[in-house]
Amino acid sequence: MASQGLSGMEKKVAFSLASVFGLRMMGLFMIMPVFALYGQHLEGFSPLWVGIAIGAYGLTQAILQIPMGILSDKYGRKPIIMGGLILFAIGSLIAASSDHIYGVVFGRAVQGMGAIAAAVLALAADLTRDEQRTKVMAVIGMCIGFSFALSLLAGPIVAQHLGLTGLFFLTAVLAVVGIIIVQFFVPNPISQAPKGDTLATPAKLKNMLLDPQLFRLDAGIFILHLVLTAVFVALPLDLVDAGLVKEKHWMLYFPAFVGAFFLMIPLIIIGVKKNNTKTMFQLSLLIMMAALGAMGVFADNLWVLSIAVLLFFTGFNYLEASLPSLIAKFCPVGDKGSAMGVYSTSQFLGAFCGGMLGGGAYQLVGASGVFFVALILMSIWLILTIGMAKPVLLKSYTLEANIKDKSHAQTMATQLSKLTGVAEAIVVLEDKVAYLKVNDDFNLSEARAVLGSVN
Repeated sequence: MASQGLSGMEKKVAFSLASVFGLRMMGLFMIMPVFALYGQHLEGFSPLWVGIAIGAYGLTQAILQIPMGILSDKYGRKPIIMGGLILFAIGSLIAASSDHIYGVVFGRAVQGMGAIAAAVLALAADLTRDEQRTKVMAVIGMCIGFSFALSLLAGPIVAQHLGLTGLFFLTAVLAVVGIIIVQFFVPNPISQAPKGDTLATPAKLKNMLLDPQLFRLDAGIFILHLVLTAVFVALPLDLVDAGLVKEKHWMLYFPAFVGAFFLMIPLIIIGVKKNNTKTMFQLSLLIMMAALGAMGVFADNLWVLSIAVLLFFTGFNYLEASLPSLIAKFCPVGDKGSAMGVYSTSQFLGAFCGGMLGGGAYQLVGASGVFFVALILMSIWLILTIGMAKPVLLKSYTLEANIKDKSHAQTMATQLSKLTGVAEAIVVLEDKVAYLKVNDDFNLSEARAVLGSVN
């Protein structure tokens, strides 16, 4: 019987890859709360270019995320990951050495070219058993959230003492630390997880885009990160105008993010226990909308802004945590890699568009205008959720299959579909693997017996 917990190697994989992911995301996030304040010495500085600089990484991430994942399948995960981290370090150095806003934008775009998310997640899948894979992915996901919270604390403090140049040099150092971790602490895989679990298949991307349930989620993550990026173009400047000096912004951001984490927990518990994820999802949207409305109306009131930031992160944290699991629930069996590829591309494209929109709106109509535009976009997302189906609570399994030929694969798929608790089953001859979606009545040993049989 398989072990119920992570093995020693799987723990090493989870925490080492989570560290790599977290270090890189910190390098991307630390600029968000400080650039509008500490970049004003740059030649060509304007609110529009602030937004472009903050969001520039998103465009190159969106373009290269899927291709980099495919390259990792061909040339190996670790070489692609280390190459991406090297690109990230180079981009950081370009931004650090620039005295013009254009140079910073170019540096941020180069940072984004190190699009390693798909390769990191694929490597995590390669090095873990299918029944433990979800736990490893959860550790990586939690580390991403923690890195975002830490960046809100570290960004203002680093910028205060080292300036914008020092902050970019620090992000280069973080990339080098990530390279060292990948080289010396991440085990070398001896096999690859099935592509359906990890990587996008270009031929299936169109189907992912046309699926109405997945489209709602992809549009949602696009809007969520568009709003996040746009808000951080305007919010730091608004806080200064409301009387909070830039050196103390971390004293608002970090406690608000931590407090929002605890406020988010009841939403998760109620959603799971009552099997009412959709309602909690919509409630989180309403919480963010209320926060954006308060930011727009009470732009000069520091106390209201502080409460609004707390509410904003409460809704954001819940949605950010819920969307990937909903993608996994709604995507066709065996197509998780393709569904997550579209999802990640939408996420990073949203960050780029948010920078453009936030900077442009601030330049034209000021901070309140940015918040109201964001509120309108969140309202559109809320409308989209009306047709959102109630997710069915199913587990996913990826199991090795002892397949002889196409006819045998079809027989296996038929037998699996008839097993108690199996909602959906597909057997892939080329990968010698079976993908299952099951409920609580499913008996894993019965499925293994079918997959190991030779007729």
